[in-house]
Amino acid sequence: MNEIVIDGTNALLGRLASYAAKQAILGRNVRIVKCNDVVISGNPKMILGEYQQTRKRGKGTQKGPNFPSVPEKMVKRTIRGMLSYRQARGMDAFKRIKCYNDMPSDYENVKKIKAGKDKPLQTVSLKELSKGI
Repeated sequence: MNEIVIDGTNALLGRLASYAAKQAILGRNVRIVKCNDVVISGNPKMILGEYQQTRKRGKGTQKGPNFPSVPEKMVKRTIRGMLSYRQARGMDAFKRIKCYNDMPSDYENVKKIKAGKDKPLQTVSLKELSKGI
């Protein structure tokens, strides 16, 4: 079992990212599907405000962080933050991770790990977050 397929429906972003990073470091190929449905817990107004502020710093002529606005790239960027991606070991682990917004036809009949449980009360999905930016 060298490949792990993780269903991101109602999964908390940080917990999903740390699990995926750990599995990639162990040498497994990690595929995360349904990144649109990954959620961030907390006050929705605060989360949207912080992400909008971060995105504004990266736009225009000012120098700032280049922060992704597509859900699959947000998940991958969060996972990258949990790896030592500048070293060879972390770079190899990062290459083993693939993220998809929807369910690709290759992984429809494959056994998946459910990362999410019930949806917490105050959450924002990455799909809502990418539209709000």
